[in-house]
Amino acid sequence: QVQLVESGGGLVQAGGSLRLSCAVSGSIFSIASMGWYRQAPGKERELVARITRAGSTNYADSVKGRFTISRDNAKNTVYLQMDSLKPEDTAVYYCTLRDSIRTYWGQGTQVTVSS
Repeated sequence: QVQLVESGGGLVQAGGSLRLSCAVSGSIFSIASMGWYRQAPGKERELVARITRAGSTNYADSVKGRFTISRDNAKNTVYLQMDSLKPEDTAVYYCTLRDSIRTYWGQGTQVTVSS
């Protein structure tokens, strides 16, 4: 019943910005953390950013200073603000939610940064 619906992906030019959204629906006991992963062609899936229930955040070194993860509990939504985008940011981005039972994944949204 838990579902993560992503939006905001697309094609942007290098140096531009993009904001990804992930809306959560369904019955969740307790959210431990939410985050964004990405997987580029030929590369392993990596954690981009994470925000815990307490509000602490973590970022991959490659995106520090450029990406910002945030949440709106009232809207049951988590965001990923992506600034100063680079071609190497091109990947499928996945929203994830971890509760006390399991980890849920979104279907992924394509982000393409042109040079």
